[in-house]
Amino acid sequence: MLLEQERRHVCLTARRLVETGLAFGEGGTVSVRSGDLVVVTPAGTALDRVEPGDCPVLSLDGGLLEGRREPAAETTLHMGVYRSTRAGAVVHAHSRSAAAVSAVLAELPPVHHRAARLGGAVPVTPYTAYGTAELADHAAKALKGRRAALLANHGGVATGSDLDEAFEHVRLLEWLCSVYLDAARLGPPRVLSEDELAEVRHRDTYAWGGPDLY
Repeated sequence: MLLEQERRHVCLTARRLVETGLAFGEGGTVSVRSGDLVVVTPAGTALDRVEPGDCPVLSLDGGLLEGRREPAAETTLHMGVYRSTRAGAVVHAHSRSAAAVSAVLAELPPVHHRAARLGGAVPVTPYTAYGTAELADHAAKALKGRRAALLANHGGVATGSDLDEAFEHVRLLEWLCSVYLDAARLGPPRVLSEDELAEVRHRDTYAWGGPDLY
C-alpha cells in the first residue's frame, strides 16, 4: 500500500480530532505531505471510522493515485495550502468555538500570549462555499506568516511540519477562540501588542528560566 505509514497517521489524527471534541462526523479533514504526494481523509466516512486503505493518495497537481474512497471535498483547500506554503501537514476542523468566532470577527485578536505560537492575530477569510478553489486561495493567503487561520462561518485550519504539530496548532486555535469568547462576555478583551508578542517569541527561544534567570 502506497504511503502506508502516513495513511495510518492520518487515521490516528482524524480519530484524535473526534476524541478531543474538535470534530464530529465528517466535520473536518486531515492530510500529510510526503515529497510530491499527499494523503488525505476520504469523503463519506466519519473521521473516527476512517481506515488506512480508505485514505486517498494524490499528487500535488491533484491526480488520484490510490485509495478505496474519493478524496474529501476540502481536499482542494489542503492542496492549495501545500502549493503555497512549506507545510508538512494540514488539519481542518469545524470546532465549536472556532466556528463561532469565524462567524463574527474579521480576525481573532491575540488576547493570550500563546497566540504568538500561531503568528499573532489569526485572520478570518472571506466567506466562500466549502470545497472551492476560491476558499483554497483565501486560506493560502491567510496562512502566509501564520500557522492557523479561521474560515468564515466554517471553522479553522492549521498547518505544521508534521501531523502532530498541525493537530496541536488546531487545538490551540480552538482554545484561543474559547478564551476570547469567555473574555468578551466580561467586557472588551485586552489585546496584546506586537511588541508584547515579540517578547514572548524571544522568551520561547530559552529554556524554563528565560533570558533573565540570573
